[in-house]
Amino acid sequence: MALSLSLRYIGYSIAAGFQLAAASAFAADATRGEQLARRWCSSCHVVSSDQQSAVIEAPPFQTIARRPGFDAATVTLFLKTPHPKMPDMGLSRNATADLAAYIASLK
Repeated sequence: MALSLSLRYIGYSIAAGFQLAAASAFAADATRGEQLARRWCSSCHVVSSDQQSAVIEAPPFQTIARRPGFDAATVTLFLKTPHPKMPDMGLSRNATADLAAYIASLK
């Protein structure tokens, strides 16, 4: 019984290690998100404190990040869904997650 229990714990440890490795491999990168924001979003949104101007109708990223109930996952989904006021950039899932991570870093 002790051997069976030990093998079970070893199995759980290995599975947890794989999950952790997979999660870190797909973790959103706020630095990449900032680069994408400067390239794709700054023509409409204020994406950083050193930006001078943007389109009035487009909220600054810092304002988005400070909204009550802000959630990076919701922003990721929003960016993947077409909207009439926002052009479809054709961004990948990783790119949208990176952008959302960058916006979240501005809280």
